Amino acid sequence: MEAAARAEAGRRHAPNLSVPLALGALGVVYGDIGTSPLYALKETIKAATGGSAPREEAVLGSVSLVLWSLVLIVALKYAVLILRADNKGEGGIVAMLALLGARHAPPRSWRAMLLLVGLIGAALLYGDGAITPAISVLSAVEGLKVDAPGLTPFVVPITLAILIGLFFVQRHGTGLIGRVFGPVMLLWFLVIAGIGIGSLLQAPRALMALNPYHALHHLLAAGPHVSFAMLGAAFLAVTGGEAMYADLGHFGCGPIRLAWFSIVLPALALNYLGQGALLLQDPSAADNPFFQLAPDWAHYPLVGFATLATVIASQAIISGAFSLTQQAIQLGFFPRMRIVHTSTHEAGQIYVPIVNWFLAFGTLGAVLAFGSSDALAGAYGIAVSLLMVITTVLAALIARQWGFNPILVLMVNGMFLLVDLTFFGANSVKLFEGGWFPLVLAAGVAFLMLTWRRGVMLMEDARRHVRIPEQEFLARVEAKHLPRIPGTAAFLTWATEGMPLPLMNFVHHLRVLHERVLLVTVQSLDLPRAPDADRLQVVPITKDVSRVILRFGFTEEENVPAALQLAAESGQLPELDVEKLTYFISHETVIPSERKPGMSVWREEIFALMQRNAEETASYFCVPARKVMEVGTEVEV
Repeated sequence: MEAAARAEAGRRHAPNLSVPLALGALGVVYGDIGTSPLYALKETIKAATGGSAPREEAVLGSVSLVLWSLVLIVALKYAVLILRADNKGEGGIVAMLALLGARHAPPRSWRAMLLLVGLIGAALLYGDGAITPAISVLSAVEGLKVDAPGLTPFVVPITLAILIGLFFVQRHGTGLIGRVFGPVMLLWFLVIAGIGIGSLLQAPRALMALNPYHALHHLLAAGPHVSFAMLGAAFLAVTGGEAMYADLGHFGCGPIRLAWFSIVLPALALNYLGQGALLLQDPSAADNPFFQLAPDWAHYPLVGFATLATVIASQAIISGAFSLTQQAIQLGFFPRMRIVHTSTHEAGQIYVPIVNWFLAFGTLGAVLAFGSSDALAGAYGIAVSLLMVITTVLAALIARQWGFNPILVLMVNGMFLLVDLTFFGANSVKLFEGGWFPLVLAAGVAFLMLTWRRGVMLMEDARRHVRIPEQEFLARVEAKHLPRIPGTAAFLTWATEGMPLPLMNFVHHLRVLHERVLLVTVQSLDLPRAPDADRLQVVPITKDVSRVILRFGFTEEENVPAALQLAAESGQLPELDVEKLTYFISHETVIPSERKPGMSVWREEIFALMQRNAEETASYFCVPARKVMEVGTEVEV
């Protein structure tokens, strides 16, 4: 019954198959996978032949393997299955964790282990985000070598210049560029399909690759070493497929599926078949079959167009990292960071400086360290394949949570998990060829996320032990006959019970209290957007003291003054003048200690460093600096 209800709810809320949204999805969702033909088949052929001229069976086997990888992983697993696992319309690994309620898991429970796995999955996206721009732009610029081998020394400098420019423009926002993403990528898919058809007409026997027999036969005949290398290389064709789920909240399930099945999959299939047809006629083209599909006169224009397409793909990856970071902050997995809203019309248009430069450091470092798309292919894929394994496992748990038949879940998700594990195993052999690079980046991010989460829990435990219950504290104030000063004070607090530390310290040092006091608690929900009915809750404590609980979804801006203004206008906080409100915020100093159980001291030192460098509380909650007073507090963890 629960599964049926869920399915019915999904039908009621399913987005329309909007053509404009599908066009937008081409630029944001499919930029990465759309530029995979630049390098995916080339690397698969290289793995199948060891770099020698490919024979017909190697060509057909490689093309068939790439095509059926697209069908199994992207078309069936993501487009049909994973897109169903939405959290009120939002997708992505963080939305999955929120849907499963993993962030509220008690320590040493299976949900706590689930949270650990999910956070590793989120961290892997940052590793992927550093590699994708590097291999995409580098593979496009390498097209210059087809007609001008003498330009080879300039490939890396040109790539670095393009990427540096890309990361520098992030601060200005992507609204204007974003509007042309879709049309440009539509033209890109038409072009790659067109040059594929032209080659396919010359050697139509390449269509035999549509039969999966050729992929299976070649894998079995080639031997384990070659087969694993081919699987690892073919996986490059499906990297970027995970963006279908990550960007679900921006476009909706219908437009994403429409764009995939009507434009992206046919264009990719035609291009890969065209590259196969070219190699059947001219095996010497294996060094760069994509660019050699085009006529000689079109090589340089195609290099320029491919570079533009890879820049768009890279931009989508960077923007996705910004959105992921915002969600992770609001769910308590990262410290507060400076988030710049670059558009007054689109809430999703944000810029996170520290994430931008982290990705820039990783991307530029990858280009300098590896120097070519061939070398980067060894680093690419292992992080994404592990992420896909984690996504399949979480999707199975969500399906069970929604009440789907366990045998059906085991059969369907088990099949896809077997495919994912096969590709992960194949990519694992590339660990020492560069696969360590994104894993090191991901491991660093995961460590910081887990350290921050654990540190926040220890701080809240420490606060809980020193908080005084509301009635007890107010009774003490009444007994001491403390003077009441004019105005209203809002004290921000993490808790929903007990007096906040800044209020206790304020009264202790100044021995006064405002005429009206609001205890303001901000809560982030495991939902993309907070329901209007649950947005705000006012709990009277006395006639002069009220607790105000503000709730926000993990995709929303946590604007405290705006929420209080709405409460005043709706009558929930009568006679409140938000413009004259004074906000009191605790400025907490973390004191690492060996005396208290928790983390090792060196991890507590790292947590303290993160806490000191986090975005100011007032700025993050959109409170004007002129209305803020900070009260210092030391918290020992």
